Amino acid sequence: MLDTKQSLVIENTPNIPGLAFRGFNGEADFAHMAEIINAANLADKEDEVVTVEDIALNYAHLQRSDTAKDMLFIDVDGETVGYGRCMWDAEPNNDHLYSFFLHLKPQWRDKGLEMPVFEHFIQRLTEIAADHPAEAPKYFQIWNNVDRTWLRRYLDKLGFAPVRYAFSMVRPCSQPVEIHSLPEGVEVRPVQESQLRAVFDAENEAFRDHWGYIEPTETDYQRWLAEPLHKPELWQVAWDGDEVVGMVRNFIHEEENKTFDRQRGYTENISVRRPWRRKGVARALLTRSIQMFQDMGMEETVLGVDTENPNGALKLYQSVGYQEFKRYETLRKPLTL
Repeated sequence: MLDTKQSLVIENTPNIPGLAFRGFNGEADFAHMAEIINAANLADKEDEVVTVEDIALNYAHLQRSDTAKDMLFIDVDGETVGYGRCMWDAEPNNDHLYSFFLHLKPQWRDKGLEMPVFEHFIQRLTEIAADHPAEAPKYFQIWNNVDRTWLRRYLDKLGFAPVRYAFSMVRPCSQPVEIHSLPEGVEVRPVQESQLRAVFDAENEAFRDHWGYIEPTETDYQRWLAEPLHKPELWQVAWDGDEVVGMVRNFIHEEENKTFDRQRGYTENISVRRPWRRKGVARALLTRSIQMFQDMGMEETVLGVDTENPNGALKLYQSVGYQEFKRYETLRKPLTL
């Protein structure tokens, strides 16, 4: 096993005095990681806050990524200025996806660090892919905010191309909302603790035909339960008898609201199971969610959407007042062995 305190040798690095690459030092690195992500988010106008607790939760449930081999930290004169990690997933259609990311403090961007690190991860992922089924289609995949033009420049050089787009959308709570009715026989009821597994399974069943779906594991379920934003009391879950029909799993990120001096509620994780689609369930649950946040004194509600969602989600959200305010892209490049 790699000694994570041991220096790593990265090829073609810039001549920066005090520059060193190393592995992961466990929990001792979580504070560095949070500091780097938040500095990068601020520079990229990403109004998101990551805490040490968020990172600890993520790394306690990490899958398909070996922290001893798949992480890299960048230090300059003993200060940690960036880090990255690579990972992989397999979709139900057997497409194998190999991803990596790099977070850098803004003042260390465009100093010659990006390409050596990306090439290191591409080499590592190619080694991982060699152990996977030869017949499986394989792709490198990166997710990016389109405003991160600094990152896109390097991805272009590496041959990545956009294949899909997503929007973050916002709706002011000052805008009135028309509440729509649920179909006959369908009702919203509070979720009991004994029903959490049924809600989790129903949500994943509903998302199974969506682009980019990855089959969840028991580890995913345990992480879902432990998520700090897991607030069933805010959810709008529709039932037909004992069957989960669909849901909006709303949440409020208190730390972000405090940091950015706002009152925002998230109307996220919107799903309807196939037998109940095209009956107005999503519209009813979403408008109820908006009204709930209005009653709570929120200033706005926000959600994310795949622009090519097969069930017309984008048009639905636009029809109840949501508008795009950020755009994201998924980029791919074939991985050939």
